[in-house]
Amino acid sequence: MTTELENKSRFLRACRGLPVDQTPIWLMRQAGRYMPEYRAIRARHTMLEVIQTPELAAEVTLQPIEAFDFDAAIIFADILPPLIGMGLNLEFVKGEGPVIHNPIRSAQDVDRLATPPAAETLAPTLEAIRLVTAELTPRGIPLIGFAGAPFTLASYAIEGGSSRTYARTKTFMYAEPAAWKRLMTRLVTVQADYLIQQAKAGASALQIFDSWAGLALGQTDYERYVLPYNQMLFQMVARAGVPVINFSTGTSAYLETVAAAGGDVLGIDWRLPLDVAWQKIGFDHPIQGNLDPVTLLAPWRELKAHIDDVLDRAGGRPGHIFNLGHGILKETPVENVRRLVDYVRERTAGGGA
Repeated sequence: MTTELENKSRFLRACRGLPVDQTPIWLMRQAGRYMPEYRAIRARHTMLEVIQTPELAAEVTLQPIEAFDFDAAIIFADILPPLIGMGLNLEFVKGEGPVIHNPIRSAQDVDRLATPPAAETLAPTLEAIRLVTAELTPRGIPLIGFAGAPFTLASYAIEGGSSRTYARTKTFMYAEPAAWKRLMTRLVTVQADYLIQQAKAGASALQIFDSWAGLALGQTDYERYVLPYNQMLFQMVARAGVPVINFSTGTSAYLETVAAAGGDVLGIDWRLPLDVAWQKIGFDHPIQGNLDPVTLLAPWRELKAHIDDVLDRAGGRPGHIFNLGHGILKETPVENVRRLVDYVRERTAGGGA
């Protein structure tokens, strides 16, 4: 049954490919380091403390909504905490990012991983979702829940953190195909439950981030080692009954294959012009993107030209959600975000681009 929020929210309507009064806009990492309000909280709390304290996570989630009136909020969390419940020791190290102190190095390490229910291990994020939706639903603003795709989580778990080459991950994938299958299947189990629980807690849409698969793998390896598990995940998450966004980076060369994995909306990076990407997957498939995040550091004349390019390529078609091609950078001036939102609103008022 369609709710009043689903009927009125331009973001949720666009997720279904329906006409809207103007192009909806939200930004990946819109809650975070570029905002002084967030930095003030982080001066007193670690990243994990904020994520694991529902009231703090809810406050950070709401900060960009109060500042910019985006068409959707996204819960403040991170893709990696599910790994903690599976038995990995995660720490966010200042200046270095996420570090896993007991990374996967063998098939035996995979077999030690647990698959606990999200209600037990990720309860703070689920409670934060309940707090935020209680605030936003009466205002007609939907909340997006999210999780990482299996390959992206596997790469962190095996590398022990970020990587440029993904050499350990790919070597494990090639050398231990049976253990790779067990690892990916366990990750699908955990992530599907987590995403479904986020929807039950009140999230009106879900996004699955496959941030690293396209940067690490060519099409053949993607089809063999990633696609079956992504398909499994999207099929399971469809039971949540809310729109699901399939976002990846570096996958322009095989975008049709990525789209075939599943999801109601395809989120794309900036490496392929929006109209070219949309034509590849079919204009009947909703699309999200794809301003280069670095353009938000540019002078207004240049930023405006890039915004115009995205909107011109969208052509006012139903099913476009304006977003960045990846997360907003911490150096981004707040005023540029405000000008971006105001300009997209002004330019697309009345449903046209």
